[in-house]
Amino acid sequence: MAKKKAAVAASGAPAEKKYMKPSEIVTFGIGLFGVALLTGWMPDYTMTFFADFAFKGQGFDSAKLASVVASVFGVAGVVGAVMELIIGILVDRTRTPLGKVKPWVGFGAIPLAIIAMLVFVAPNTSSFTVATIWMFVIYALYTAVSCAVESPSNCFGALCSPNPKERSSAISIASFLRSVGQSGGQVIIIVVPAIMKALMGKQQYKNAEGQGLDLIISTAVCALGMIIFVMIFFANNKERVPYTTEKVSLIESIKLVFTNKNLLMVSLTKLCGFGRGVYGTVSLYIAVYLLGSKGLKLALMLPMGIGTAVGTLLVNFVLKKFSTKKTFILFCCYGATSLAILYFVSRGIGFNSTLIVPFLILNFFCGIQHGNTNVTPNIMIADCVDEMEYKTGKRQEGLAYAGYGLFSKIASAGTKYFAPFLVYTWSGYQFSKSANVAYATQTDATLNKFLAIYTIIPAIFVVLQFVPILFYDMVGEKKDRITAALAEKRAAEGNAEAADEESVVETVAEAVEAQAVEANENGEQLESKEG
Repeated sequence: MAKKKAAVAASGAPAEKKYMKPSEIVTFGIGLFGVALLTGWMPDYTMTFFADFAFKGQGFDSAKLASVVASVFGVAGVVGAVMELIIGILVDRTRTPLGKVKPWVGFGAIPLAIIAMLVFVAPNTSSFTVATIWMFVIYALYTAVSCAVESPSNCFGALCSPNPKERSSAISIASFLRSVGQSGGQVIIIVVPAIMKALMGKQQYKNAEGQGLDLIISTAVCALGMIIFVMIFFANNKERVPYTTEKVSLIESIKLVFTNKNLLMVSLTKLCGFGRGVYGTVSLYIAVYLLGSKGLKLALMLPMGIGTAVGTLLVNFVLKKFSTKKTFILFCCYGATSLAILYFVSRGIGFNSTLIVPFLILNFFCGIQHGNTNVTPNIMIADCVDEMEYKTGKRQEGLAYAGYGLFSKIASAGTKYFAPFLVYTWSGYQFSKSANVAYATQTDATLNKFLAIYTIIPAIFVVLQFVPILFYDMVGEKKDRITAALAEKRAAEGNAEAADEESVVETVAEAVEAQAVEANENGEQLESKEG
C-alpha cells in the first residue's frame, strides 16, 4: 500500500490534480455570501444611523455630531488595521483538527451577529459625552470581531487547494457569491420596511423609521442568515494545503509581510486607492434624494451589483487570456473611464428625475470594475503565498492575507474618515431636526457635491490604485517555475511519507517474524524436555 502511494505521488504533479468536490466550491461561496450579507452593508448604514437616527431629538449640535461620527469611523479603521495583523498571526499559530481558518469563521459567527445587533441599539441619553463614548466603543468592538471572521474567511481561498488553477476558479466563484451577498443585505433592507409598513400603517412606520427601528430588524435578519450560511460552509469545506509547523514569530512575520515585494505591491493598491470607497457612503443619500427613499438604495446599487457580478465572471474569462497584472490594470483604466462618463452625463442632465434612468444604466457599467477588485487581488495573494513558501519553506496564509488586510483596514480608516468629511462637511449637508422626519431637504449645491463624491473622486483613486501593480512580477515564467517547484516538493514529501510508512511496516513485520521464530524455538525446546 505504501509503495502504491509513493507511485501515485511520483507519477503526476499534485498541482494538476483536482482536490475540491463541486459542492465545496459552492459552499465556500455560500460562506462568503453569509459573511457579506451582514458586513457588506453595516458600515454605510451604521454611519447614517449614528448621524441621522441614534440621537435624534436630543438637541446635539450637528457640526459636533458630524465630526464625532467621522472620528468614530477613522478610529475604527485603525482598530481594524491592528486587528488584521493580530488575527493573521493568531490564524497562523492555530493548529486544530479542523484546520487553522475554519475555527475562526465557524466559532466567530455568533459573537459577530450579537455585536452587530448591539450597534443599532443606542442608549437613550441627552449627554453628548455618553453618546460619543458609546459610538466609539460599540463600533470599535464590531470592527474587531468582524475582522476575526472576515479575514480568516477570505484567507480560506489560499488553503482550499494546492492547484493554482482550481484555487483561482474557486476564489472567482466565491467572490461572485460574496458580491451577491453584499446586495442581499440591501434586499432585506427593502423587504423589512415593506412588511413593517403593511403591518403598522404608513404613519406609524414613518415614526418607526425616524427612530431607525427598520435598521435594527434588518440587522437581526441578516445576522441570522449569516450564521446559517457560515455553518453550511463550516460543515462541508476542508483545508487541503498543508501548513508548516514552525512557531510564528511576530517580528519575523511582520518583516516577512513588509519585505515581500509582490505582497507589498498588492497591499499598496488598497492604500493608494483608499478614496474610491467614498461612493458607498454617499450612495445612501443619492438614493434618498434621487429615488426618494433610503430603502431604494438597492434600486440604485442593484445595477452596480449586477455589473459587479458580471465583472467577476468577466475577470475569470480575462484571466485566461492575460496575467493577473495586466487584468488588474485593464479593469482599473476601464473603471476610471466609466465613472468619469457617469459624472459628465449626470452634470449635463442635472440632478433631477430625468437623470434616474441613464444614471442606473451607467451605474451597471461602473459596477463591472468591482469584479476586478473582488477577485484579482485574492488570486495574487494566493500566488504570493506560494512565492513565500518557495523562498522560505514556510506557508503562512494568515499573515499574507493579514498583510493585505492591514493595508486594507488602514485604507478603510482613511475612507471612513474622508467620506463623512466629504458628505457631512464639504457638501454642506443639513441634518433633520424633527423626530418624525428622517432626512432634511438639501440645496442643489449639496446634491451636485454628492454626485462628485459618487463619481469623479473615486475615479481619481481608481487610477492611483493600479500604480503599485506596475511593479508586481509574480506572473508568467516566474509563476510557472514556482508552481512546478512546489508541486515537485509536495511530491517528494509524499514519497518520503510513503517511505516512512513502508519502513515502519517492514520494522513491525521483522519484529513479528522474530517473535514467531522465538516462539517456535521455545516450543521445540519444551517438546524436547517433555520427550
